[in-house]
Amino acid sequence: MGKPVTGSPQMPRMPLRTVDVARESGYSVQQVRDLERLGVIPPAARSGNGYRAYTPLHVHALRAYRGLAGAVGPVAARQTLAELRTKPIAEAAAAISAVHVRLARERDEALRAQEALGAIEAEAAAPGFERENDAMTITELAEALHVRPSALRFWEQEGLVTPERVTSLRARRYGLSAIGAARIVAALRGAGYGIPAVREIMESLRQVDGVEAAHHILRQRLDQIAMRSVALLRAGADLAAVVAPAGQ
Repeated sequence: MGKPVTGSPQMPRMPLRTVDVARESGYSVQQVRDLERLGVIPPAARSGNGYRAYTPLHVHALRAYRGLAGAVGPVAARQTLAELRTKPIAEAAAAISAVHVRLARERDEALRAQEALGAIEAEAAAPGFERENDAMTITELAEALHVRPSALRFWEQEGLVTPERVTSLRARRYGLSAIGAARIVAALRGAGYGIPAVREIMESLRQVDGVEAAHHILRQRLDQIAMRSVALLRAGADLAAVVAPAGQ
């Protein structure tokens, strides 16, 4: 019946049937076939009777895909696995390290945004804040946020900050709510958030409680990043098994 599978004493003996791979990987038989078709795992050999014949590498690849998909999404996971199977071991290991770096960078960005929002809260609580900032021109607000007026106009076009329009020349003036929104947008943009992510957060803020809601959203984001990092860590041994043949 062939020699035992190495590295996983609980796996059935080679060659593996589709049902064996499904049981060991946690996917259904149909999912195994679909993921093979999508290139997540290399094509299985065919036995003399036409049935698929898999190896332990297929099981490792499917488990690695589960962790990668949890960390970076299914599309990026498929692309990464395809590269890992063909790259030299140094490049494959670097690709995996890049995923860890990406998650660490996202976490740092969320933490910086939290710090910026904390500073906004402290400033808003300072005596005289409302009296001194009851309205601002676009130039004044841009200077206060250390951005260009063109950035404020762009945020307006994207629906992130809505100024009050006064005078026949439609000169922009920003009231307290608009100033607060602009400060949050500036904090999130400064933390590296893209416009779609900022828009999602700002839309949520319009429905709930201001800066505290932004803190809640960022805490959720940090929890999600942590879960993605754990998924990647769990896939570590299986990723190593996928990478190892490239370096042998």
